[in-house]
Amino acid sequence: MTKKSPENYRARVTAALAGGYVADVASLGLHWLYDSHRIRDVGGDSPEFLPPRADYFKDVFGFFAHDGKNIGDMSHYGTATRVLTDSLLAGRGELDIRDYQRRFVNCFGPGGRWQGFIDNPTRGTLNNLVAAEQKAIDIAYSSIETELTEKQKRVLVQKVMPYARRLSGDELATPVREAINLTYQDPRIQDAGVVLAETIDRHLTLASGADDMQLPAVSKLPPLVACYAGQNNLLEQVEAAVRVTNHNDEAVAWGRCAARLLESLFLGASLSEAMNTAIQEAPDQKILATAIADNPLDAIKAGDTFGRTCYLQEAMPVIFHIISRAQSYTEAIRANIQCGGDSCGRAWLIGPAMAAIHGVGHPLGMPLSWLARVTDAAGIFADVEVLVAYHGRD
Repeated sequence: MTKKSPENYRARVTAALAGGYVADVASLGLHWLYDSHRIRDVGGDSPEFLPPRADYFKDVFGFFAHDGKNIGDMSHYGTATRVLTDSLLAGRGELDIRDYQRRFVNCFGPGGRWQGFIDNPTRGTLNNLVAAEQKAIDIAYSSIETELTEKQKRVLVQKVMPYARRLSGDELATPVREAINLTYQDPRIQDAGVVLAETIDRHLTLASGADDMQLPAVSKLPPLVACYAGQNNLLEQVEAAVRVTNHNDEAVAWGRCAARLLESLFLGASLSEAMNTAIQEAPDQKILATAIADNPLDAIKAGDTFGRTCYLQEAMPVIFHIISRAQSYTEAIRANIQCGGDSCGRAWLIGPAMAAIHGVGHPLGMPLSWLARVTDAAGIFADVEVLVAYHGRD
């Protein structure tokens, strides 16, 4: 594989990450509608950027999940990808799992900015993080030798947890001590609070995900691959990120497959080379080989053959079929929507892959007008540009 110039890399990957958001937004209106005939009736040849409406789903199989969303809004997949992007931006292109977990909770948990559907992996991850936090607190209490009243224990937890959720190691002691000093000037209580914080820090889990094999395992990966493409530790970082939301070995394997596909395309490999490299990481190589066999693009048939749901063993062959057979970004996005089912989840590999291959603004690439359909496009794409610029920096 030939790694091309940084300028070519940045242009290609900037287009790819933007292509993920555009594909997600374009698919939202008919997301989780499983009836291909209804999709054709509603969307015709151009089913993209439709407003989410419950009446599309009337009397056919599907799940209307996006009440209150508008044209241009992203799904929970796009929002989760933006959470990981924000964390990578904070780390200047480096993955910090604890920071990612904190941002995930702050977005999808109680009081978070996300308003909308919560899928099973997200719900399970939030529950696991709460349980792991309480377990760490219980372990920490057992390690404190200082006698504390029940009130003091409650106050120390309240003082400590905001720092334990965002700091680690040597960063903890000083701010924790300062926070406790506002209420308790007794050095023994302050020492107990520091022990509490440091013990909690050591026992918080990095593998917080649900035991789940659905698309959230891979849909968030494009920005991570953008930061680590071509580096020896890419797959290590991919596994760590996948296990935040999907603590499942098969989900990790599909994550490695998706990452190798994106990495190859981001670095300028041919589509066939990228496909072959990715398939080597797949837990089911045969099903992907079948999906990319020499036949015309037929996303509806692919859905009939492999499945349309959120599970990776169904979604990945449909994704590979569309990427391998579509001749343009627009054709791929429309085919994905027309297939039905979890189109938004699949969009996060199809969109970046097709935009990496075909770019932006010419007949085979992502239409410029589609970029403008994304809500908060200026902010999202500015963050994409900054993130991609971190790649390859010392």
